[in-house]
Amino acid sequence: MPLKLAVAVFLVALLVVNTVAESPYRFYEFNVTYGTISPLGVQQKGILINGQFPGPDIYSVTNDNVIINVFNNLDEPFLISWNGIQNRRNSFEDGVWGTTCPIPPGKNFTYVLQVKDQIGSFYYFPSTAFHKAAGGFGGFRILSRPGIPVPFPEPAGDFTLLIGDWYKSNHTYLKSILDRNHKLPFVDGILINGQGRNGASFTVEQGKTYRLRICNVGLEHSLNFRIQDHKMTLVEVEGTHTMQEIYSSLDVHVGQCYSVLFTADKPPKDYYIVASNRFSSILIDTTAVLHYSNSNQQVSGFPPGGPTIEIGWSLNQARSIRTNLSASGPRPNPQGSYHYGMINTTRTIRLANSAGQVNGKQRYAVNSVSFVPTDTPLKLADYFKIGGFTVGNIPDAPPGGGIHLDTSVLQTDYRTFIEIVFENKEGIVQSWHLNGYAFWVVGMDGGKWTPASRNQYNLRDAVSRSTTQVYPKSWTAILIALDNVGMWNLRSEFWARQYLGQQLYMNVYTESTSLRDVYPIPINALLCGKVAGRHKRPL
Repeated sequence: MPLKLAVAVFLVALLVVNTVAESPYRFYEFNVTYGTISPLGVQQKGILINGQFPGPDIYSVTNDNVIINVFNNLDEPFLISWNGIQNRRNSFEDGVWGTTCPIPPGKNFTYVLQVKDQIGSFYYFPSTAFHKAAGGFGGFRILSRPGIPVPFPEPAGDFTLLIGDWYKSNHTYLKSILDRNHKLPFVDGILINGQGRNGASFTVEQGKTYRLRICNVGLEHSLNFRIQDHKMTLVEVEGTHTMQEIYSSLDVHVGQCYSVLFTADKPPKDYYIVASNRFSSILIDTTAVLHYSNSNQQVSGFPPGGPTIEIGWSLNQARSIRTNLSASGPRPNPQGSYHYGMINTTRTIRLANSAGQVNGKQRYAVNSVSFVPTDTPLKLADYFKIGGFTVGNIPDAPPGGGIHLDTSVLQTDYRTFIEIVFENKEGIVQSWHLNGYAFWVVGMDGGKWTPASRNQYNLRDAVSRSTTQVYPKSWTAILIALDNVGMWNLRSEFWARQYLGQQLYMNVYTESTSLRDVYPIPINALLCGKVAGRHKRPL
């Protein structure tokens, strides 16, 4: 056995003492570098994973242990997070500033993830320093275990499509604008798999059915996705098998992932794949190419149009996305066997996003609190009991009044069932993501939420996912079973807003939490800030 591999196997054996021994292991090595890219025709500095933009897909199967050794060859600290991967009982591996120290330049860190009881389509991305505007993202798929039925035939092919808005400017310039507490300009374009107009191409055989895993990895804009002359059947949303509704186009909000099936049953030629922005007075789009292997004609003419500013259309589509109750999820039992609608909630939390000025500088807030990071990740500060932040310093309802700065941490109790209502009084579409969890999106509507709004909740087959949209002047309600101990990031996926304070952390914990409920700090955990140089176990 080569020395490098032997050392890696020995290290992993030490790291995974708490994982499920019988679950398989999958090993990945990520070399993170800068590289010159020009997706919109202008050279800029991008972040590459193993020389690729976007980075390589991560393939796994339910319950796999996924070991990812990340080498940071940038000139600044770097951190990767795993959008939708729940990291059960192990928020130390979550890869956001509140839980994990960034990897210093020239160093490496080995993430030890277990995709426990999960299936579906997700992605990874760089979570600090506005690196997301430079790349460093890629797909992350979790396949069902052999013997677990999947509610559709095996497709002939399975493609990842990462769509998102994009700037021609380097991320360092964009970050400098935000660091001066100013708003970013309008984006320059849209990419599909890191390429501009007609840059990406997908080859299919006539008569066969294919799966597309579509994730919006952009910075701000909701996007509408469509394939010229082809219908799409929705089959999965962020780990939940859905009712197989048919759509001609699909709104994908920032941070969201969808799986669709389509059949190449049209005349043999090339067709446009289109992604266009939504809910904006400035309209932009981009295209890729669906290439039939026996094609005799290239794409030509204008790509098909799609919805633009219509909110009602998008709202109705969102309400049509429901869980397939009879389908198996990661386990053999049907997804509908967990009757979430019959559980009484113990707490209602209303969270309102807002924008404003603090000391003449642009900030964004949740319940009037604009998040300010500490010099030590919150999870580590809590573990070593050094303080530096106050748990419970954000109210359960919008207090009104102006924005103030603080390190907002919401205390929640382990093994409770709660309701969160996202309230959006602004004229934008908001998108919220919660790390460590999937939640049931039980209701959304225009206007103001009141207790009477519960009468319209879907308490039977609401979709379970980790990212949800909130339309302008509207609300969205979710239900969550708090069964995953840890410190978890709840954030706006509007990335400039997240950077300037529109996020918080949920500390899911009770005094009765036992060692069986949470993993200890990893032996290879990076330590920074006020805990740099400490032993991994507090004295």
